[in-house]
Amino acid sequence: MSLRFSPLPTPIDGLHLLERRRIGDERGFFARLFCAEDLAPFGWDGAAVQINESLTRIPGTVRGLHYQNPPFAEHKLVTCVAGRVLDVAVDIRKGSPTFLQSFATELSAENGRSLLVPRGFAHGFQALTADVHLVYAVSTPYSAEHEAALHCLDPAIGIDWPLPVVNLSPRDSGHAFITQTFEGVALQ
Repeated sequence: MSLRFSPLPTPIDGLHLLERRRIGDERGFFARLFCAEDLAPFGWDGAAVQINESLTRIPGTVRGLHYQNPPFAEHKLVTCVAGRVLDVAVDIRKGSPTFLQSFATELSAENGRSLLVPRGFAHGFQALTADVHLVYAVSTPYSAEHEAALHCLDPAIGIDWPLPVVNLSPRDSGHAFITQTFEGVALQ
């Protein structure tokens, strides 16, 4: 029996919302969180080099919108294993027809969905419940020198956060808004 991911449509090429198949009975369920082979048809190329977990305690908290510049640009598979979040990806690929467009979706322990964020996207989320746990599989090691971010309240992106934004970290609140000189991330 294969445990594959079922794709759900998004309006941005290369960005994939995936539903994990769960095998369950009266005891609960089993679901695969990550499998490079299963994710290859959706653009994942290689292994996961890190698996990270975050805990966000307070509803309304926003983390992000983070990304890494080449050569450390990363694929990121984001899964919520407790609570609920509004998960957001912003296309920052230089020359993309959907440049600066965002896609937002609810990820929760209940809905069994993951967002596969490709290289050239900024990523962030807002906690919709208390004590949210996210698990991230990433394709590239973290590099502080290549890390960058967009401000989550930037009107050029216009994300409609469902709760008032609270608890921004000093780092996230200090990110500048996009200027006319921002060309995005060149992946080639």
